Amino acid sequence: MSDYAIQLREKQKVKRMYGMLEGQFNRYFQKADQKKGITGVNLLVMLERRLDNVLYRLGFAASRNQARQMVRHNHFLINGKKVNIPSFLVSLNDEVALKEKSQKVEAIKDNLAAVARRGVPSWLSLDQDAFKGKVNALPNREEITMPIQENLIVELYSK
Repeated sequence: MSDYAIQLREKQKVKRMYGMLEGQFNRYFQKADQKKGITGVNLLVMLERRLDNVLYRLGFAASRNQARQMVRHNHFLINGKKVNIPSFLVSLNDEVALKEKSQKVEAIKDNLAAVARRGVPSWLSLDQDAFKGKVNALPNREEITMPIQENLIVELYSK
């Protein structure tokens, strides 16, 4: 298999993992490229900071797709404000809270019960009893444990 095919496959895998279309992924890459630091790491950090991913990581949702739907259905507040955009980028010290009305939803309760098995990344904290999570730090590359070779994506875009 050619290098190009391998790079393309890696990009498709990451897009599928985070549930993104081509144009949106390209915009994320352009933003990551403009930031200081390593482009591939910047890209992964931005993808991890998406609200749908943060909800999945906190355990409110069983998948990123489920998290996207929950965001679209207005189940969550960020720092007390309604946010219904799954691609919203959370920032340091942002508080993600489940709306009071949504705390009765069985699917969310079941997802939170499964958090003990899956765990929460160290850059996030979860208060299950209050149905809240907090961004304690921005993720770094070592905390992103998925098998992603971001260097292949950077090489693909550099052609």
